[in-house]
Amino acid sequence: MKEFIEFIAKHLVDNPDGVSIEEKISDEKKSVLSLKVSPEDVGKVIGKQGKTAQAMRTLLTAVAAKEGKRIVLEILD
Repeated sequence: MKEFIEFIAKHLVDNPDGVSIEEKISDEKKSVLSLKVSPEDVGKVIGKQGKTAQAMRTLLTAVAAKEGKRIVLEILD
């Protein structure tokens, strides 16, 4: 999951080296992914009216559901 979101984020931003993801596992079936990008690239990851971020969350939810897990995506400033 982490690699999946990292792949998407690196292709959206101008500075792919500024992309980092931290995974926090709260229990066996739930975890939180924190996505951090360069300050100038935050808008590209969020998108207009949050549509890009919502699409990333939807894809992540679908992939995680196949494995019987729940994953939350946080985008940090």
